[in-house]
Amino acid sequence: MASGFSGVNGGSSNTAATEVTVPKRAIDTNGNVFEVPDFTIKDILSAIPKECYKRDLWWSLHYVVRDIAAITLIGYVGTNYIPVWFPSSALARAAAYMVQSYLIGLFGFGLWILAHECGHSAFSDSNAVNDTVGWVLHSWWMVPYFSWKFSHSKHHKATGHMTRDMVFVPYTQKEYLEASNKSKLSELVEEAPLATLLKLIGQQLGGLQLYLATNATGQSYPGVPKFFKSHYWPTSPVFDAKDYWYIILSDIGIISTLTVNYLWYRAYGAHVVLINWFLPWLWVNHWLVFVTFLQHTDPTMPHYDAEEWSFAKGAAATIDRNFGFVGQHIFHDIIETHVLHHYCSRIPFYNARKATSAIKEVMGKHYRYEGENMWKSLWKVARSCQYVESDKSADGVYMFRNFNNVGPKPTPQT
Repeated sequence: MASGFSGVNGGSSNTAATEVTVPKRAIDTNGNVFEVPDFTIKDILSAIPKECYKRDLWWSLHYVVRDIAAITLIGYVGTNYIPVWFPSSALARAAAYMVQSYLIGLFGFGLWILAHECGHSAFSDSNAVNDTVGWVLHSWWMVPYFSWKFSHSKHHKATGHMTRDMVFVPYTQKEYLEASNKSKLSELVEEAPLATLLKLIGQQLGGLQLYLATNATGQSYPGVPKFFKSHYWPTSPVFDAKDYWYIILSDIGIISTLTVNYLWYRAYGAHVVLINWFLPWLWVNHWLVFVTFLQHTDPTMPHYDAEEWSFAKGAAATIDRNFGFVGQHIFHDIIETHVLHHYCSRIPFYNARKATSAIKEVMGKHYRYEGENMWKSLWKVARSCQYVESDKSADGVYMFRNFNNVGPKPTPQT
């Protein structure tokens, strides 16, 4: 059980024989009571059926083949027949090419997710197969495979930890004010919806590349220049010394992709590369940020300091959402079963729904799910989750706050 406290509807009661400890409670961004989970990782793992852990190489590979086949078919049909179908309308051709790139981007992100499975050893029982498939697929979408694998592993080991998590580490109020170039709380007025929209567009288009290149939204590593803490730099503080040559190999994968695209451009022209790779690559960037941001940011979501954090609490600081047919069948359930993924990342995605049903019985009210339209959630989260602050009634538990009049008022700085 978590340590006792005296706070919102909380406190501890004693008997002659034992002390009853009440889990900490805090007020979330919506003004509701959040109770810190008190189950253990053993409770969670014990509930998962053993068959959920089984990894089937051929079944995993069939998804790779399926997604590549879909991308190839869409690209072939679009590139060769759109000029035939719309010979006299440049606007219609442009619209059709946009649809083509969008569809390739959907299946492209599906391939990215399969590479992500490889990084967690959920793709097969063979590390050699996992790393080979993952390196090829991630490199194609300009993500350095081993660099991502190592930093992402650290993220899983410290999800929701204010000083050890590796991505989407939230601002404190002081950091947010400084980043907004505001020295006093009174100077910061409600952020205009247009400003929120522009921030979201920048985040969705460039957020992934900024993270890879500068470790934006990760730990700050004071005194280290931005590029030297990137996912491309082999001595970045993000990695351990033993990772050096793997980071080099990751960079070789990126260079290989750029080379292939250059040769593709020389052979078939910029237009073919634009509609079949570059625009789909932008979509893959968008989907990755869209999905991961909403998996780890929500008005009901806590973060913890070092003393309060535990693996079980941190893994519960994630949320499942629903993206309909695309989420289940093209994005390989990465959205719908992410809570389970943080408790046991080696369970392959095709067994994750069954395992999710099992852990929900243990998590109870602590299992987070939001079924509203994810685009609506994106806007709500951007408006309401600007920074975190520790709830005074539950020290060590940090909840999201904002200056947009959503939920509890910000605590004035002194």
